[in-house]
Amino acid sequence: MALVTKAIKGTKDVLPSEVHKNQYIEATALDIAEKFGYKEIRTPVFEHTELFQRGVGDTTDVVQKEMYTFDDKGGRSITLRPEGTAGAVRSYLENGLCNEVMPQKVCYLTSCYRYEKPQAGRLREFHQFGVECFGTKSPLADAEIIALAKALFDNLGIKDLSLELNSIGCPKCRAEYQKALKEYFMQYKDSLCDTCKDRLERNPMRLLDCKSPQDKALAENAPVVIDYLCEECQEHFDKVQEYLKAQGIEYKINPKIVRGLDYYTKTVFEFVSDSIGAQGTVCGGGRYDGLVSELGGQETPSLGFGMGLERLMLLMEAQGAPFPEAEKPDLFVVALGDKATLKAVEIIKDMREEGFCALMDLNQRSVRAQMKYADKLGARFNVVIGDNEVESGIATLKNMQSGEQTEIALDTFVSGFYNISLSEQLSDLEINGEEFDFGSLFGLKGEEE
Repeated sequence: MALVTKAIKGTKDVLPSEVHKNQYIEATALDIAEKFGYKEIRTPVFEHTELFQRGVGDTTDVVQKEMYTFDDKGGRSITLRPEGTAGAVRSYLENGLCNEVMPQKVCYLTSCYRYEKPQAGRLREFHQFGVECFGTKSPLADAEIIALAKALFDNLGIKDLSLELNSIGCPKCRAEYQKALKEYFMQYKDSLCDTCKDRLERNPMRLLDCKSPQDKALAENAPVVIDYLCEECQEHFDKVQEYLKAQGIEYKINPKIVRGLDYYTKTVFEFVSDSIGAQGTVCGGGRYDGLVSELGGQETPSLGFGMGLERLMLLMEAQGAPFPEAEKPDLFVVALGDKATLKAVEIIKDMREEGFCALMDLNQRSVRAQMKYADKLGARFNVVIGDNEVESGIATLKNMQSGEQTEIALDTFVSGFYNISLSEQLSDLEINGEEFDFGSLFGLKGEEE
């Protein structure tokens, strides 16, 4: 039978056998962000198109070529978010976070949508982890978000990343740079692609981000922005580098980084890897001091970064970074007959209420088929309950790894299971004559716990 339809090109299903990897990355990201004082924010998947035209920039590839934009039934122009920052800023303003104590620190895990050629680690529907920090102009904040990104990479076991750093200045010094760029590229105007010919008049910096091979070659010899920094921007950039060095974070200056979105000012950075081919940037961000005012707020110095989770996953797999194993059921109950099934349902309910994962065969197949099913699920323990077990009130609990079997009372099954399971965990520990910290077994960290 033929499928009615298939997944849209550039989208990807995450199957139950793989989703624990995504959950691990997401949980780690939120945990690291919280340690830096960032709280999660969730914004709508679509916004008014104007938000991205004003925020991302109408001369960028994202706005000109890649956005999913449509008119809704009310005739309003709506766009699926192509990135996370603009929506976070809109929410920051609309919900009055701008009136709270500064800085405001938020993070998000979000889906994004861009119409571009699908390739490894780059999909049309992709997912981002990002952080945004509103209300501080200090270079300490620039160094902190870079440290946050590095801490996440370190915790995920990712190695051999290169941090590339640049400053694209403020509107004051960038005006001089834009003038120099325009003069340079005007020499080659007839050789530029049609998009860049338009950008040459409106925003020459966007030519540095063009993907056309010919235009990229021309950009190699273009003036670099750090030669045009004003005194304030240079001092800010120097301080960012000092704070990175103080934390032992290695970096290199790359004057070609301009980032693909118009809202950036001063610090811009990327973490780059050689492990995933040409699409080596796994995290990018920087400062955007003018974006909040551009979207209707007061002048608010701000900064942030975003990283694609699909590309992060690809990098971890390429480097052999460790993932935790998927959680396995604690118990599988094999039930034979109506009475045994009722007892199994009761036990499973009690087990789940105490936080255990307990399962049974919903198809009520033969004993052999149920045992095979339990083995395929990877259950830690199983127990067979039939008429004899119901009458005697005693069943046999089997450890599926060691094969050890222990009698267990059905009426006090949960407490019995807990004791047996705990006993077997302790027997596997090598204490080597030292005093064992039982608190660590239960995740306890202090005497008060």
